[in-house]
Amino acid sequence: MKAFFKRMLRRRSRVAAVPDTELTASAELTPSIVPVIRRADRFSVQDLMVEASYGVGARPSRLVMTTLGTVLGIASLVVTIGFAQTAAGQISNQFDAVSATQVMIEPASTRNSSGNEQAAGRLPWDAPERVNRLAGVERAGLVAEVDVEDQLVTSVPVNDPSAAQTLSPAVIATSPGLLAAVRGQVVTGRYFDVGHDERADRVVVLGARAAETLGINRVDSQPSIFIGEVPYTVIGIIDGVERRANLLDAVIVPLGTARADFGLSAPTELHVQINVGAGTLVARQAPIALDPNAPENFTVQAPAAASSLQDNIQADINIVFLTLGIIALLAGGLGIANVTLLSVLERVGEIGLRRALGATKRDIARQFIVESAVIGLLGGLIGSAVGVFAVVVVSLLQGWTPILDPFVAIGAALLGTVVGLAAGAYPAVRASNIEPITALRGGT
Repeated sequence: MKAFFKRMLRRRSRVAAVPDTELTASAELTPSIVPVIRRADRFSVQDLMVEASYGVGARPSRLVMTTLGTVLGIASLVVTIGFAQTAAGQISNQFDAVSATQVMIEPASTRNSSGNEQAAGRLPWDAPERVNRLAGVERAGLVAEVDVEDQLVTSVPVNDPSAAQTLSPAVIATSPGLLAAVRGQVVTGRYFDVGHDERADRVVVLGARAAETLGINRVDSQPSIFIGEVPYTVIGIIDGVERRANLLDAVIVPLGTARADFGLSAPTELHVQINVGAGTLVARQAPIALDPNAPENFTVQAPAAASSLQDNIQADINIVFLTLGIIALLAGGLGIANVTLLSVLERVGEIGLRRALGATKRDIARQFIVESAVIGLLGGLIGSAVGVFAVVVVSLLQGWTPILDPFVAIGAALLGTVVGLAAGAYPAVRASNIEPITALRGGT
């Protein structure tokens, strides 16, 4: 307001310095002796900004409290959107890590004349090599359940009839590349290789739970298990299988060993690990690669290009977090409106004096709107920075990858200005409608 008073005093001094003869001539030409002041010269943009800055900084404690409401609102909005995007990214990674990168191929089944189902085709023994040539395929491995008839799987060769009968672990045959295809991990020892498979070596790998059942926890002493009365050397123990968990309860032998010792006729499943997004392509090409003459003899379970479940979960998370952010932002806007309206009530005398000195209703309204916008912008900048910092820190502490669109941070800062403008509209209109004479008398 000091700038406004100085400008008005300078104008009055210029009027006082005009000679009497000029005043007389001016009086003859115009109905008033007061020089006409251009409308734009009454209250310039510079005056508006100066007065708004004085109004904003006149009460630092109130400025802090008012800005704090906007800071919390904008920070809440940025944090909620940031966490929604980060959570959606984590969910997407989980879907991509398991479901979206796994393909399983089985022989198709048909019903015979007796009404029983039977396989329409057979997976070739070199199926992993065939599908590994396809684009998007990373690893592949065969699986087959082995029928050992009534033979027991034990860790000792002695059959004690008086001992309590325990359930023998299942025997499963796999190709050497299956463990990588189903994302398994070797706890100790190793997995069998192509040499073991081709030579039909009597070696086995135990699942973690099967090893616990058989009482084997290390392989450096080359322990053996017995299938019936035939010994098989344990060369490794696996755990952490993400795709086919029943391997943890099984005794795993090479396919070549199962063919030689148990007469395995054909594998039953082909597990393929693919790149994200390659499911549709692999599902179309894999049956042709396995049998160009009869690709319809195979059933392919492949992930779709986009998971509707994943999209629904992400949408629900976005709605929840966005709703919370909007509620917090509305609370900040109401805080600005409340404090601005209180400021109007406290500055009634100042408003009346300015109106008496020539300020128009529009000048008064613009000043209070600018003050609210400045407070909103300040709160938006600080709140956006605080929100981004919070998202990054929490994500790093949780081991997540922080995801936040930069336009969200920029837009949130500008949104603070919009909230300030909206919150200051009503107080500005109320301030502009105060009559000068009423204000100078102390009324509202």
